[in-house]
Amino acid sequence: MSTFQIHTIESAPESSRPVLRQLQQNFGFIPNIAGAMAESPVLIDAFFGLFQKVHAGTFNEAQIQTLLLTNAVTNACSWAVAFHTALALNEGLAPADVEAIRAGRTPADRQHAALSILTKASIEKRGDLDRRDVSAFLEAGFGRDQLLEVLAVAAASTMTNYVGNIAQPPLEEQFHGHVWQHA
Repeated sequence: MSTFQIHTIESAPESSRPVLRQLQQNFGFIPNIAGAMAESPVLIDAFFGLFQKVHAGTFNEAQIQTLLLTNAVTNACSWAVAFHTALALNEGLAPADVEAIRAGRTPADRQHAALSILTKASIEKRGDLDRRDVSAFLEAGFGRDQLLEVLAVAAASTMTNYVGNIAQPPLEEQFHGHVWQHA
């Protein structure tokens, strides 16, 4: 149960309100995790700036959701796993690949597998990737710039995942079908 207030636009600190308005426009609602993040204008502003950059980068939305879902599982954030499961499925990821990621396994799609493996390794190894990690990613057709872009996605999701683990916001009803528990 959350011990943090889940802010609305009206209850949030004044400097958090523009981000909440933008998220409302983007999603049609304010995700509860953003309502919790709004307690800190510094955090929500940093998150949103990075969120915008990540979604304007070189990865398509299905690839971004592969990264975000893998990060949520790796960081054991139940709220984010449910949320990104729904978004990944909406972006056309194969249900079997989504289930593989949720179970900590590798998706069958070659590029999604490379993304998932690299981001999981970068989190677990705290960025200390070895030559094999880098080579496998590049051999899947990605560039060195994209390897570094994976870190930007990981930074954005780390903010969300850690807030989810600390604040434990309630899961919105539309994501209840994707509930996930860390093993």
